[in-house]
Amino acid sequence: MTSTPTAAAGNRWQATVQRFPLITFFTLANGISWLAWLPYVLSLDGFGVLHFRYPDLLMGNQLTAILPGAYLGPLTAAFTVTDVTEGREGLRRWRRRLFQFRAGVGWYAFALFAVPVAVLLGTIAATDGEGLRTPSLMVLAVYVPMLVLQFFTTGLAEEPGWRDFALSRLQQRHQPVVATLVLGVLWIIWHLPLFLTPWAGPDVTPATIVRFAVMAMEMSFLITLVYNKGRQSLPLVMLLHCSINNFQSVAFSEFFPDAGEEALWGPALGLGVLALVVLAVTKGRLGYTGTSTQVPQNAPVSPAPRK
Repeated sequence: MTSTPTAAAGNRWQATVQRFPLITFFTLANGISWLAWLPYVLSLDGFGVLHFRYPDLLMGNQLTAILPGAYLGPLTAAFTVTDVTEGREGLRRWRRRLFQFRAGVGWYAFALFAVPVAVLLGTIAATDGEGLRTPSLMVLAVYVPMLVLQFFTTGLAEEPGWRDFALSRLQQRHQPVVATLVLGVLWIIWHLPLFLTPWAGPDVTPATIVRFAVMAMEMSFLITLVYNKGRQSLPLVMLLHCSINNFQSVAFSEFFPDAGEEALWGPALGLGVLALVVLAVTKGRLGYTGTSTQVPQNAPVSPAPRK
């Protein structure tokens, strides 16, 4: 009995995904998000080719213009590749990890406070403490609600794909430092179209992009540590990711209202020192307890053993 062209194409697609799950994930994550962001880039908020603007909602138009693409890309890619390579049981395991809250209290404290403290200390060091101000009570009042909002938007959109799907597989194939470097570069590339929109601020320069890339890579090492040491808890990873976004958007300008170029490099300095300390203390293992080996991409990936 001859297979139909549709069935044959479907079989080729499944074979490709099973052979190259990571490549498929990164291709889908970027392609879907970039396609969803294209109208935003071309709108009056971007190049002005399309004569409409995205409506504002709480965080400017990030929720209406950026969040759909952020959700669609990594989540759809992770869901699709997991479904093809591991089936329903794999999808159940993937969803279950979204509700894995079991992690040490100390790691939750690290996720909440390590990044803001590192950013503050780095900026104070970069500016010799000049321009440091006490934040207003309004910032303290909105900090936690905005953190919760970031958790269910940015955190939920990105981390089930980038860390839970991609990082776990990369660490099965490479040493943790190499896996983090690879994922960090790809994570940075995924963000690049957003620099053509108001997301990056009013005056985007090459230095703006470089600063973002440096900080994203530094955060990647911290997230890898927390992912590995926190029993692969996705809520914990999402919390750490959101801590940098929330502090930078809500509190940084209150602490440093007259921030110049030196102050803007302060967060990168602080996070860089923290990342180096983490690498030194863990001897480059970043909390990983499994064995990183070069294996075929279509080999099944099992969770790393935990102490």
